[in-house]
Amino acid sequence: MPKVIVAIGGGEIRTRGTARIDREIIRLSNKKNPKLLFVPTASSDSERYWKHIEEYFGNYLKCETDALFLLKEKPSTEQIQAKISSADIIYVGGGNTQQMMRVWRHRGVDKLLKAAYENGTVLAGISAGSICWFDSGHSDSMSFYSPRKWKYINVRGLGLIKGIHCPHYNSMTRGVPRRKHFQEMIAKIGGFGIAIENNCAIEFIDGRFFKVISSKSYSRAYRVYRCDGEVVAEQIRQEKRAAPVAYLYHRRRLANRTA
Repeated sequence: MPKVIVAIGGGEIRTRGTARIDREIIRLSNKKNPKLLFVPTASSDSERYWKHIEEYFGNYLKCETDALFLLKEKPSTEQIQAKISSADIIYVGGGNTQQMMRVWRHRGVDKLLKAAYENGTVLAGISAGSICWFDSGHSDSMSFYSPRKWKYINVRGLGLIKGIHCPHYNSMTRGVPRRKHFQEMIAKIGGFGIAIENNCAIEFIDGRFFKVISSKSYSRAYRVYRCDGEVVAEQIRQEKRAAPVAYLYHRRRLANRTA
């Protein structure tokens, strides 16, 4: 089985805004009615979020749905392992990335997810559920603690995908634009940024190939990096076929960059 991750920049499942992407996730599982495990840690195990997932992925997209509640149910290590190992797809919801990663590391979920990836389980997620697969990500987690006085931070992920990820690249949190701040972050700390707009995703196959997919014609993904003292943001083209992942991380010399 190939090793697959689908990182979704954002979107509303309640309005089926990411349906094209989600059908691709199901196709990648090679199952007609795959077992989908929803992990809502970032939303503090929101019951409302879970109901939306049941309706959307269960009733609409015909998956067998289950949820892994780590905060309100306190499952044993054996119960967590059983749920993760039996899933065809693991879908991680949005919310507080920093809280989620702390809980995962405390409960050993980080190691179990890495093992599931190696065993061919399709890993997917949106927003915080997209950041978690990367080395780190541009997160609005601090806004959950102090809505009036907060700043974007860089939260460490699982490291299954190289780079610093910014979801919701064409959006904002509490009036603060993601695009502008992410570029400022890259200017300050360096590294290689992968930014994904709402209703857009990047699928990674075996760590060797990637493909940009979107459910809206205007949704885009970008590579963001420093070059000759400037921050460069280049659109990553959508192709019908997957491309070598080396292309995703390709840096052009600024002098040779076309407008």
